[in-house]
Amino acid sequence: MVWKIATFNVNGIRSRRQVVESWLKVNRPDVLCLQEIKCQDAEFPYDFLREAGYEASVCGQKAFHGVAILSLRKPEAVRRGFGDGGSDVEARLIAAKIDGIWIYNSYVPQGRSPDHPAFQEKLGYFARLKNLFAREHTPSEPIIWVGDINVAPEDMDVFSPQRMEGKIGFHPLEKQALSEVTAWGFVDLFRKHHPEKRQFTFWDYRLPKSFEHNLGWRLDHIRATECVAKASVDCRVDAAPRGEPTPSDHTPVLAEFAGAGLPPGPGCALSK
Repeated sequence: MVWKIATFNVNGIRSRRQVVESWLKVNRPDVLCLQEIKCQDAEFPYDFLREAGYEASVCGQKAFHGVAILSLRKPEAVRRGFGDGGSDVEARLIAAKIDGIWIYNSYVPQGRSPDHPAFQEKLGYFARLKNLFAREHTPSEPIIWVGDINVAPEDMDVFSPQRMEGKIGFHPLEKQALSEVTAWGFVDLFRKHHPEKRQFTFWDYRLPKSFEHNLGWRLDHIRATECVAKASVDCRVDAAPRGEPTPSDHTPVLAEFAGAGLPPGPGCALSK
């Protein structure tokens, strides 16, 4: 038995509908988490996903941001936003309990620049996320956290660490914030399976021929609590969609799990 989850910043689901449709047919994940759907819930293309066999849980807004979770089986529960009384004006977080696993899909703010107020909002997002996990869960539970995290955590995760040092997406405070959430109880599944591999998930449109010259960043992540991570057999980046004629600037990341007891995974406590 193999169970699969993927994450993909589509940069507009209506513009990338055919890309998503063809990718689902080839890869058939149990769960696909989308970021930057850029539409309100009512405008989301549910019909073609139902035809493909997927349920869609959506947290959207007009023209910007937006996240969705597609699943082959109906979620047992869905949460939108942080639920902490803070602002959830921007649609950047959705969670669903699927096959006994809580899956958190996040689109972390880009932050604009280290001296911009949006940078503090980005750090605040990570702090709220860490508080959410601590409030609602324990690290012994089966949890997967995915999304466009907008942070490249290591030197090998950017095409030029010297050029990027201190800039947005590779700033020490961002890397620290990501590390603090991860330290709550998550394993970086790509690094678990590819500890030395230099592989990117994002190639900036604004940088000429960034994809052709592999001038990228690893900004998209799949992280899981230890009991789920133990059952993971692979986590890989599928760069092919970035080379298509009308691509997103990101590409999918796919993780696979196998073994008796999955889902939710051997050794995991029952989640709330």
